[in-house]
Amino acid sequence: MATHSINGEANDDQESVTIPLLTSERSNVNSTSQVAIVGANVCPIESLDYEIAENDLFKQDWRSGGRIQIFQYVLVKWLLCFFIGLIVSLIGFFNNLAVENIAGLKFVVTSNMMLAKRFEMAFFVFSVSNLILTLFASIITAFIAPAAAGSGIPEVKAYLNGVDAPGIFSLRTLIVKIIGSISAVSSSLFVGKAGPMVHTGACVAALLGQGGSKRFRLTWRWLHFFKNDRDRRDLVTCGSAAGIAAGFRAPVGGVLFALEEMASWWRSVLLWRSFFTTAVVAIVLRALIDFCLSGKCGLFGKGGLIMFDVYSASVTYHLIDVPPALALGVIGGILGSLYNFLLDKVLRIYNLINEKGIAYKIFLACAISVSTSCLLFGLPWLASCQPCPSDASESCPTIGRSGNFKKFQCPPGHYNDLASLIFNTNDDAVRNLFSKNTNSEFQYSSILIFFVTCFFLSIFSCGIVAPVGLFVPVIVTGASYGRFVGMLVGSHSNLDHGLYAVLGAASFLGGSMRMTVSLCVIILELTNNLLLLPLIMLVLLISKTVADAFDGNIFDLIMKAKGFPYLESHAEPYMRQFTVGDVVTGPLQVFQGIEKVGNIVHVLRTTRHNGFPVIDEPPLSESPVLYGLILRAHLIELLKKKAFMSAPVPTSIDALKLFSAGDFAERRSGNGDKIEELRFTEEEMEMFLDLHPFTNASPYSVVETMSLAKALILFREVGLRHLLVTPKISGRSPVVGILTRHDFMPEHILGLHPLLIRSRWKRLRIRVPRVFKFF
Repeated sequence: MATHSINGEANDDQESVTIPLLTSERSNVNSTSQVAIVGANVCPIESLDYEIAENDLFKQDWRSGGRIQIFQYVLVKWLLCFFIGLIVSLIGFFNNLAVENIAGLKFVVTSNMMLAKRFEMAFFVFSVSNLILTLFASIITAFIAPAAAGSGIPEVKAYLNGVDAPGIFSLRTLIVKIIGSISAVSSSLFVGKAGPMVHTGACVAALLGQGGSKRFRLTWRWLHFFKNDRDRRDLVTCGSAAGIAAGFRAPVGGVLFALEEMASWWRSVLLWRSFFTTAVVAIVLRALIDFCLSGKCGLFGKGGLIMFDVYSASVTYHLIDVPPALALGVIGGILGSLYNFLLDKVLRIYNLINEKGIAYKIFLACAISVSTSCLLFGLPWLASCQPCPSDASESCPTIGRSGNFKKFQCPPGHYNDLASLIFNTNDDAVRNLFSKNTNSEFQYSSILIFFVTCFFLSIFSCGIVAPVGLFVPVIVTGASYGRFVGMLVGSHSNLDHGLYAVLGAASFLGGSMRMTVSLCVIILELTNNLLLLPLIMLVLLISKTVADAFDGNIFDLIMKAKGFPYLESHAEPYMRQFTVGDVVTGPLQVFQGIEKVGNIVHVLRTTRHNGFPVIDEPPLSESPVLYGLILRAHLIELLKKKAFMSAPVPTSIDALKLFSAGDFAERRSGNGDKIEELRFTEEEMEMFLDLHPFTNASPYSVVETMSLAKALILFREVGLRHLLVTPKISGRSPVVGILTRHDFMPEHILGLHPLLIRSRWKRLRIRVPRVFKFF
């Protein structure tokens, strides 16, 4: 039988099919099935079980519920969606408010010193403040909540695919994610806050769905309606949609992002709930921004919630403008795939440093901060000062935090175009690149220097131990080369250079993240102009098509590199060559319908399997028959309550009298009871347990001759944790084995059939990722 859990035991006599860097912590059979990089640390992972265990207890509990309970269940779910939208919108607004004020204060102080010709002191204040902010973000992440490192999108996407890890949705992770993201983005690193907002929204949804945090004694009994992974999955999906909606003020884009990129399972009811959640986000943000327009939010202004209404002018374009758009799509696809490739290599290099300990992780973050500060302050000195245009729509030069015409070191009446981009927040840099009627504002050399700087600094900043995202850096980088293409085309096109920047951002997003529909809508909502739709669609389609010829999207690459056993929506061609009987392995642990307590305790203590077939044999049945499947957590609950019998005979005990449905609610990983914590007397070990009322009598099962590809589709679409394999010919054991997630991983299949797969390696193009610790 296949290992019953992602944490299942491995056979030590089989060679690993890859050479993972985590060799001391991984199984030799399956290098992706036991631990993964969660945030910044290596953690054990488990599968989630989206299948409802239809045992006698569940059926009685369901029948006992009336219309009031059903109405209450539906009402609470809609209320939770409302609270998710409300809380995530408040967090998103608070993040932007804090970043704009912290970064704004830093730039105001530095600019004042520049005006006074105190350049050395200005550099010192700028670099030290950036270093302190980065140091603070990395310290709280490394010591308090390592799971908060990175954007969190790979972890949330893996969770929605059915992989759970401890700490990814804890209250501690949520707090560090918020504070660390504010600090990291304010430190002038080339990182974004939209990715961490997705993880933040998922944390809020998960905490509300489980009734709060038990560790910090913040729980609410009226929220304890969602006792299974299915309901929690729906709420986390709504939370991830709310995160994008709050990060970009793109409610419809948030829904489509959750549908296209995050969720592995979707239905119409979930679409309505996620749309309702993002609608709440949009309304609350609109109200808060109106409040800030009165000047009561400090330095928070046009830069917050990035590019809203940045390009609202009417757009006219003709057939002659299509070739430059096609070129941008091709450039975006090539650069996006190169970006993903380089990011993967850089993260591997970071692994060699970070493996040495927390001190090295923090030192790496500080080194990136100091290097970034030197470049941001030093590169503008390479650009020549430009005279202020006579028809400028705003004051020139700009004195202070934001604006299109940064004075920097220039004399009165002049501005530094490179400083307007690089010595600024990322949000304001995007606003400047997207701005209309500024075709003569930037020099070729300044745009080129800015593009190269953004491209590489965003790659080197991604892997530090802090809550950092990739969305905004990718937008900035794409907008810079988009504007450069617009400058090259010049008068041969009717399009404004700001529009080329928008198309460049779309092309780089499509080339690196490989999304189409959601990115298209997000960009439209950011720029507030539906007339851009045809060109953006064209650019996204081309960039994604070109980039797909080289590698996968950035989140999938990071997720696979971290070691998450993610099940793709399609089966690989080689899976058609195998049946489920070819990959299922033993030994198989089974229980009798009425089992001895000592046997159950022994199996639970000597294995880490999470599901066990239950077999009825004579005299309970005429011949051996598969009764169903019972979960490890349910067995531990039965042992904990000590519902034992003195004789191995069927009982008519009403399960509801001894247990409630809440007793068997699925615990998140690490929160359940452990078998090692339970103690039994010798007399109790000789007693018996009737497993029938607590066994799922209708588990999903397939015949052993089914193709592995067909079984994968069933396993993923239904969201299973265990898939029973039954024999083709009667007379044998009623169950052959159990398929789990790791049985569908290329590493496991290659380990079982190395000669067959290796002989077809190039033709089948099987990619086996190496797992490494890059944080």
